[in-house]
Amino acid sequence: MVIFQNVSKIYNSNAHQSIALEDATFTINPKEFVSIVGKSGAGKSTIVKLLIGEERPSKGRVVFSSYDVNKLKHKDLPQLRRRIGVIFQDFRLLHNKTAFENVAFALEVAGRLEKDIKKFVPQALEMVGLKDKTSNFPKELSGGEKQRVAIARAMINHPDVIVADEPTGNLDPMNTWEIIKLLQKINELGTTIILATHNKDIINYLDHRVISLENGRITRDEEKGKYILM
Repeated sequence: MVIFQNVSKIYNSNAHQSIALEDATFTINPKEFVSIVGKSGAGKSTIVKLLIGEERPSKGRVVFSSYDVNKLKHKDLPQLRRRIGVIFQDFRLLHNKTAFENVAFALEVAGRLEKDIKKFVPQALEMVGLKDKTSNFPKELSGGEKQRVAIARAMINHPDVIVADEPTGNLDPMNTWEIIKLLQKINELGTTIILATHNKDIINYLDHRVISLENGRITRDEEKGKYILM
């Protein structure tokens, strides 16, 4: 379960105050598929950063499962992040590593044995349709294939939650829908999906819960919501 309780994030610089998120309160239950929507700068990425402990809230409380995220020490964050897989718009693959090695790296960081890596990485790449691309480097992959590697990497530690932050922002329409269908499949297998996007067509297609943001504030939280911004 993910809980945001009256969470605000305020940045101060040179006597200027910028409110990225203001008094956000919501709960996401296990196995939900929730879309967080809004224009660029609405606060979507701020929510992602607060959830994985990359940023600390200025006010309020962020809870994931048994973790009080705001209170975690830096040394405890890797344990949290193994339970939350994150997919980014720009893929964030290691360019000097193959598809296999990029996915394996997540297991290596977690201290998994070599035999586990050899067993589970091919399974993850097959799940995302890349069993024939294990030896390819990122420069040899299309945008859609890079994002599939990123999804395999996010899934490899069997996280409770996958957070996808604008995962289709750099993709053409065909690859966009393939990635969305893959996220749906992962959700059907029991993983909570939190999708941050400003793509209206995706939101209206999914017909799942939608949390709408505008200027850092939640304006709507609807089951089977649509993309509606004022």
